[in-house]
Amino acid sequence: MMTQFFTASDGARLAFSDEGVGLPVLCLAGLTRTRGDFDAMVPHLPPCRLIRMDYRGRGASQWTGAETYTVVQEAHDALDLLDHLGVAQAALIGTSRGGLIGMVLAAMAKDRLLGLCLNDIGPEIHRPGLARIADYVGRPPIWRTLAEAARALPAANPGFEGVPESRWQEEAARHYRAGPEGLSLTYDPALAEAFRAGFDAPPADLWPLWAATAGLPVALIRGANSDLLTPQTVEEMRRHRPDLIFADVPGRAHIPFLDEPEAVAVIRQFLAACG
Repeated sequence: MMTQFFTASDGARLAFSDEGVGLPVLCLAGLTRTRGDFDAMVPHLPPCRLIRMDYRGRGASQWTGAETYTVVQEAHDALDLLDHLGVAQAALIGTSRGGLIGMVLAAMAKDRLLGLCLNDIGPEIHRPGLARIADYVGRPPIWRTLAEAARALPAANPGFEGVPESRWQEEAARHYRAGPEGLSLTYDPALAEAFRAGFDAPPADLWPLWAATAGLPVALIRGANSDLLTPQTVEEMRRHRPDLIFADVPGRAHIPFLDEPEAVAVIRQFLAACG
């Protein structure tokens, strides 16, 4: 994955990758994640043009301060990236935070989307799942090596079953940077300040964003053990959109890796609907 850079409309230098040809597919990662979030999915995709971005303050992108780490700003950054690449429309696969950005884009720039696939996120977010994220976001890792982190990740991620040790090693390498002083985060710790501001605010009604997807192909992948997306929310999403392409992924919590057979089947069906 080759790292490239573009300048957002406010001057921020943001990292992205752009690989392959065919249907443009924009992949937006989770809150603290990077473009590597989608590594496990890539080998299972049909031929397409895969566009991935590191949000501001994450990965190789510039740190721009807590006040800029918002879903709306990141939605504008995604549009800036599409403009930079000359891509008029893209199918969007959004993991967690990336799915929220996708729903915002459906409301503010629907003409830029060919469809929206959500990975373990919806218009209603279960409070206990948010509290778990609030507890760890911004905290420096306590482990000195990636090997130590990999051994600790299974216990730190309850609800994941049958995950091989090699996958946890890959996840540790995506989550942390190794250096002479030990491990560090792959994102600006100030992201915690931005997240907690949203966590402490009254919950917003996101159902109008889901309604804004009308007319677009939509898909949803849920970890069967998710603490962020409840079955009740999924049921309501399907009531609004009976055509929703959906699968529960057994043995996964928040978030599925997207290489599970159930997830791959949804993604392939979704991309076919967008193409």
